[in-house]
Amino acid sequence: MKKISAVMIMGIFLLITTLKVQAQINTAWQTKAIESYHVAVAFSKTTNIIFPYSIVSVDIGSRDVLAQKAKGVENILQIKAAKDNFPQTNISIITADGKLTSFLVDYAEQPSVLNLSLTGAAKQNIISIPSENINQEQMEHYASVASESKEKTRGIKDKTFGIHLKLNGIFIHDDIMLLRFHIVNETNINYDIDQLRLYIRDQKKSKRTATQEIEILPVLEQNNISKIAGQSDSTIVFVVPKFTIPDKKYLAVQLMEKNGGRHLELHVKNKKIVKAVPIE
Repeated sequence: MKKISAVMIMGIFLLITTLKVQAQINTAWQTKAIESYHVAVAFSKTTNIIFPYSIVSVDIGSRDVLAQKAKGVENILQIKAAKDNFPQTNISIITADGKLTSFLVDYAEQPSVLNLSLTGAAKQNIISIPSENINQEQMEHYASVASESKEKTRGIKDKTFGIHLKLNGIFIHDDIMLLRFHIVNETNINYDIDQLRLYIRDQKKSKRTATQEIEILPVLEQNNISKIAGQSDSTIVFVVPKFTIPDKKYLAVQLMEKNGGRHLELHVKNKKIVKAVPIE
């Protein structure tokens, strides 16, 4: 009787093991289709795609399309056509959350949309403009107007080791705000820009309270340069979504030097933001 029980137990064990292995085999062969987004690109214009996480890998199906991460940020992909009227191809992007996103890419002389946002609700610490509110040509026009405007914002500046950073213009048009920065290099050593970024931060940090930092991503950067030569200056205009600053917070502007220590930071209060000058 004991021998029969032992045989039965062994048989049940083998049956359970076989069923588990079979289930694992069946699961391994299950597939799920990942739908591709569609994007049209032009030869003379750049399309921007904002992802909720940093871009880890980009694979382009054809040399007819050029792609790169935007300077100074890790989650914006810039793409454009390398030649006119290329056949449809694709781009595959892997982000830091492990997600694969695929795009079918077609050529268009005048793309209807130049900026796409995939941030959704997945990332709440990014401020970006929905694509339907954007017209690239208008953005460039307003940036030029802001760059040449005689209106000036005073009192927002920082300097270190011969480098001066000023926010000398804050402008508004409908749902966009334009921030004009002036950088001066009074030294004979070139200033290589690592990043120029914007954050909304808490004014005071409590040891018992978690602080929140919201990054503001520019939709367009006019005169997007990487170096301020010695004894020279430059003006950069950021086009960003309109915003105001909540109580007990401020806008931090960080200018970082690549492979150097000449870092600058501006603190902008809401009373400056609400005095933005309207432009047409």
